[in-house]
Amino acid sequence: MWTLSALIGVDDYSSESDVIIIPSALDFVSQDEMLTPLGRLDKYAASENVFNRQMVARSLLDTLREVCGEERDCIAVLERISRLADDSEPTVRAELMEQVPHIALFCQENRPSIPYAFSKYLLPIVVRYLADQNNQVRKTSQAALLALLEQELIERLDVETKVCPVLIDLTAPDSNDDVKTEAVAIMCKMAPMVGKDITERLILPRFCEMCCDCRMFHVRKVCAANFGDICSVVGQQATEEMLLPRFFQLCSDNVWGVRKACAECFMAVSCATCQEIRRTKLSALFINLISDPSRWVRQAAFQSLGPFISTFANPSSSGQCFKDESKSSEDKDRIRDDGVVQEEQSRPEDAPSDLSAPHSSARLDGTLEGCAAETPGDSAGDMRVPADSSLLCTLSSESPQEAASDAESGKKHDNNSKSASRPDVGTSSPEPTPLDQEMFNSFHFWRTPLPQIDLDKELQQDPGERPSPERTGDAPAAPVPGSPSITMATRKELEEMIENLEPHMDDPDVKAQVEVLSAALRASTLDAHDEAGGAEQRSELQDDAVGAGGELPNCSISEDTSEPLVIAAEENMEATPDYIHGGADVGPGGGGGFSSDEERRPKVQDVVPQALLDQYLSMTDPSRAQTVDTEIAKHCAYSLPGVALTLGRQNWHCLRETYETLASDMQWKVRRTLAFSIHELAVILGDQLTAADLVPIFNGFLKDLDEVRIGVLKHLHDFLKLLHIDKRREYLYQLQEFLVTDNSRNWRFRAELAEQLILLLELYSPRDVYDYLRPIALNLCADKVSSVRWISYKLVSEMVKKLHMATPPTFGVELINELVENFGRCPKWSGRQAFVFVCQTVIEDDCLPMDQFAVHLMPHLLTLANDRVPNVRVLLAKTLRQTLLEKEYFLASASCHQEAVEQTIMALQMDRDSDVKYFASIHPSSTKLSEDAMSTASSTY
Repeated sequence: MWTLSALIGVDDYSSESDVIIIPSALDFVSQDEMLTPLGRLDKYAASENVFNRQMVARSLLDTLREVCGEERDCIAVLERISRLADDSEPTVRAELMEQVPHIALFCQENRPSIPYAFSKYLLPIVVRYLADQNNQVRKTSQAALLALLEQELIERLDVETKVCPVLIDLTAPDSNDDVKTEAVAIMCKMAPMVGKDITERLILPRFCEMCCDCRMFHVRKVCAANFGDICSVVGQQATEEMLLPRFFQLCSDNVWGVRKACAECFMAVSCATCQEIRRTKLSALFINLISDPSRWVRQAAFQSLGPFISTFANPSSSGQCFKDESKSSEDKDRIRDDGVVQEEQSRPEDAPSDLSAPHSSARLDGTLEGCAAETPGDSAGDMRVPADSSLLCTLSSESPQEAASDAESGKKHDNNSKSASRPDVGTSSPEPTPLDQEMFNSFHFWRTPLPQIDLDKELQQDPGERPSPERTGDAPAAPVPGSPSITMATRKELEEMIENLEPHMDDPDVKAQVEVLSAALRASTLDAHDEAGGAEQRSELQDDAVGAGGELPNCSISEDTSEPLVIAAEENMEATPDYIHGGADVGPGGGGGFSSDEERRPKVQDVVPQALLDQYLSMTDPSRAQTVDTEIAKHCAYSLPGVALTLGRQNWHCLRETYETLASDMQWKVRRTLAFSIHELAVILGDQLTAADLVPIFNGFLKDLDEVRIGVLKHLHDFLKLLHIDKRREYLYQLQEFLVTDNSRNWRFRAELAEQLILLLELYSPRDVYDYLRPIALNLCADKVSSVRWISYKLVSEMVKKLHMATPPTFGVELINELVENFGRCPKWSGRQAFVFVCQTVIEDDCLPMDQFAVHLMPHLLTLANDRVPNVRVLLAKTLRQTLLEKEYFLASASCHQEAVEQTIMALQMDRDSDVKYFASIHPSSTKLSEDAMSTASSTY
């Protein structure tokens, strides 16, 4: 059993007996006080008692502070630290190492007094302990080294000459296994702190060797776990040249733990490579990990799949612009010119008045050849494709006659450069220079080559054809559906063209083109001698053509231009058998107005390798939850906004069905994840797709469990502000439902509702605020929980401000009268106290001009000076003394209002309650509403 003498290092035994004589504590205090700080340090550092030496290590910083005025004494203390570092007891060494970062910081702050103290005395100890035989000492030294690097207390020269060489020696082949593993981990963790230069010169070569360590899989596992950090530090060139070959080896390691670590850091590695390597090499490597024999590897791979897909996002095409009603058409055009992608097409009512302005550089090609031959140099191979790789056409600022004449001239120059495209909303000049990355187009890449058909020659033979009123001059004639010249071969070719265009039905222009071709196909089956039926069909076709823009879009693309793309597509499909998923039925509203025949669309895109997207879409398969991870649907939901941003809104059809599946998942955690991110997804998709696909799901979340509802509630303002004003007003009727929760004790739900209502005030008109938001706010002001009420006071004050600023301020006056009636004259003291809180908030936030406050609220406020409840009078005294009298209106003018306030304060100063007199007489420094509320929390729960 330890005795007190053993603990404090005193061994004073009587020579006449075995009784231990313990001197008094005052004797030891006096003895220590007689010693200098260095003397006390030497006394206990030389003690044979381990606890004394631990105490010395723990008190080193205090000793340094005592002697910091004398440089010689400081150096003496540091020298004794070096001797203490040789202690044979591991606990003493570990305790010393825990104090080193604090001592180093002290030396840094007092460097003039202790020059080079850390570099000379402390750093060698830290580095030496990295190879200590005791595991605890090594761990503390590693933590100390990282803390010193993070705080930038180690000079760059010391890192190169003292730290890195030791770590490299510790990772030598003949080094201890545990030490080698820990040293590799330290090298990886310190790489981001020391920078690219040191990492690439000193750490990277040894790291590459450790990745190929054949003897210890622990070393390879550490390298794999930290591979992404090293890649992010050394940059793209070193990653591709030196690290990727090692990464491929680690991904095929025979130990599943190494492969799992690779899957977990795959996104960081992908971010450090170029797009080509990411697409051609890393994608195939990742597919191998997803199909790994080990379930744990597959689990980690699926968790990293969404983040990995997000690395394919193109910064030039992932910029989003949500439709803003306040923006002018010129602003929209300017945003398009900056490369921002908008899926929605310009409607006639949205068209700018001056389409020939610099921002309206797109031109309308209304003829069959116009989309491909806008300028003589625009051949099919040189056609400009926007950065989002979607099908685009051009808008026109010219008259139909000019467009027709320009198209005709282009046709004469190059009649073989015909191509179907949609409005090029991203052009900034009539003749843009195509970029290399823009030459790839999903429509050209995935479709089979369309036969080259000259519809003009086939269809203009009908003598009954009439040009539409908008088309004059030499514009080509519209095809006549009932013409007998359409042969069986032509009908077959039309069917092939329609089949190839159907995957792109999200494009309104392609949709119109398919409708025209479908009409032509149906007409070809009619009786050619039925003149009445033929005339009717011709009329319908001409109406369709005029509705689609006055001209028929071009359906012909040169086979020679598309042939290499088709070959490449076939090679990719052969490499991935399940490359293309069949189209699936889209839920109600999901197609944005598509017909039933057009709802099935293949989930094909060209932004990411299709095999990766297929695997991502399969994460909602119930079999995945059984064979991979029960939480796989949650991981899919978590990364869906990132995947949607990467694919762009033009490829939303690939994710729509998956999103609907996740939104109806049986696990509330999955739905909760979607609820928390639905506002971000709305920004990505734009107003049209949001209204069609997200609003129904949002409505479902509003009726879900509280755990799901809180997700949409926390971002209620963020989502509703993206909707059209008419759609936004529909939710006014549903806001009342947030007052009802599954658990009435869930007061944080109501507090969040009050916070959101403050933000929602800007989205609605004064009448809507008064009719719908006012009852909810007044209900919250009377909540049972004080925290909800405090936020609600802020809500009501902001509501008073908005309604008062309206013209006329009738709603504001009515709200104030209701506050006076329901709270100022409330029979319950808590209601009258709430009225004082609201008045205090109105004054603090300047929600009402002081003259208006003096007329509408102050008379009712002053009447509470005679309230029978002291808590009401206390808060009134605070409000008058600390808040109201601070306003210049009451300081500069000697009005009757000021006189009434002073008389009320004098009455409160003579109140029978001591607290009321106290707050009416003094002027505390704090005037915050929250602190006033907290002072009465015990009595206002």
